[in-house]
Amino acid sequence: MRKTPSDEYLEKARLLGKEETERLLSRTRSKLIRRLENEKMTALEVVAIQLEIEDEDLNEWRERMTEISKKSKGGK
Repeated sequence: MRKTPSDEYLEKARLLGKEETERLLSRTRSKLIRRLENEKMTALEVVAIQLEIEDEDLNEWRERMTEISKKSKGGK
């Protein structure tokens, strides 16, 4: 897990509204929440890292779905 967010994701986090920020924080992994609670990171930094994690997960999911789609088309 990243220790610091990238500038790109910090900017994305800054642009989020209160509700979007709350939703991201509600999905945040416990390790990041502990960093927030221990004041090792700000809420903005935690949200930025969570955004990055979710983008990476989404990209991996898309790749898997593309492979599944190719296999199912090739088998017919």
